[in-house]
Amino acid sequence: MPKKTVKKKKPLVDKALLDILACPVCKADVKLVDLRGKKKSSKEKKWDGKLVCKSKKCGIIYPIEDGIPIMLPPELR
Repeated sequence: MPKKTVKKKKPLVDKALLDILACPVCKADVKLVDLRGKKKSSKEKKWDGKLVCKSKKCGIIYPIEDGIPIMLPPELR
């Protein structure tokens, strides 16, 4: 029987970039949520993933579209 090859997903955001990104509102770190292949809300349909501010006070969500994080506060999108 031939072996099935499992294709690894390309990282959504480069690790080096993720290490330096911060929430532009409160300057806290952000965490990556990969939405590829997952059920999405109507707002998230065109998103590949999202970056979520780790601050409990802030918690703003930044979409990732076509591999590009959109790091604008909600009022400027």
